[in-house]
Amino acid sequence: MTGTKRSSGGLDAHRRKLLFRSWHRGMREMDLILGTFADAEIGTLTAEEIDQYEKLLDINDTEFLPLITGERPVPAEIDCAVLQKILASRRTMTF
Repeated sequence: MTGTKRSSGGLDAHRRKLLFRSWHRGMREMDLILGTFADAEIGTLTAEEIDQYEKLLDINDTEFLPLITGERPVPAEIDCAVLQKILASRRTMTF
């Protein structure tokens, strides 16, 4: 996988698919943000968090990036624990 530092070994098929999707978004910035997050967290997310993450991955990159970077406020309907984890992890990312 492009950029990934995590092996998909030991992950169930659903988590492997989400890890792949995280690194293959179409917009390199989002690959780095979500891929790095998935590398660190995909193995420990709860079932509820996996559902939240999958819904976030369905958001188009051009809509999602401004929310992640703080250019636009996060709509209440997508604000969830996983999004807050992504935002927190982004603040500590180094590339």
